[in-house]
Amino acid sequence: MTKIAIILGSTRPGRIGEQVAKWVLENAKKRSDAEFELVDVADYDLPLLDEPMPPGYRQYTKDHTFRWSEKIEEFDGFIMVTAEYNHGIPGALKNAIDYLFEEWNHKAVGFVSYGSAMGVRSVEHLRLVSAELMMADVRQQVMLSLFTDFEDMSKFKPQDYHLESLNSLFDQVIAWSNALKVLRK
Repeated sequence: MTKIAIILGSTRPGRIGEQVAKWVLENAKKRSDAEFELVDVADYDLPLLDEPMPPGYRQYTKDHTFRWSEKIEEFDGFIMVTAEYNHGIPGALKNAIDYLFEEWNHKAVGFVSYGSAMGVRSVEHLRLVSAELMMADVRQQVMLSLFTDFEDMSKFKPQDYHLESLNSLFDQVIAWSNALKVLRK
C-alpha cells in the first residue's frame, strides 16, 4: 500500500497548523487507495542542523537524525502542511528538510498552506527546495486564508470548497507516488 506522510511543519507554541494537519488526516482516512500518517516535526526535536557531513553522504552521527531518517524513509510521498513566515518556509520545516537528502528523492510532494496570503509564497519556496531534493511536486495545492478559513485567525473553519482541492491533491500525490516507485527500487 502506498504510504503518504502528512508533515506538520510549524513548531510554534499555540500553532494553528495542527488543526489544519488533523483536518487533512481526517479527510485522508476516508480513502482506501493509500495509508496516511501525521508526522509532526515538533516530535523530532531537531536542533539547528548539527550533522558534520552534508546529508547527501548519509553519514549521520546523531540519534535524532537517524530517527528522522528512518521515519521519512518509510513513505512514498508527502503532503506538507506549512505556514508562511515572512514570505517563506517556517524555519523548523526547512531545517527538518535539510537534515536529509536521499530519503526525499524520487517521491511526490504536495502542499497545504495557510497564512494571511494563504501561504502561497511559502509553497513557492518549498517547490524550489523540493526540486533540488529530486522530489516531484504536484500542481494542486490547498491554500487557506487566515481571514476566511479561521475564526478570529485562530480556530480552523475551512470553507467547504477546499475539500475538492484537497481530494484532487490526494489524487495527484498518490498517482505520482505510485509512478515514481520504479525510480526508488
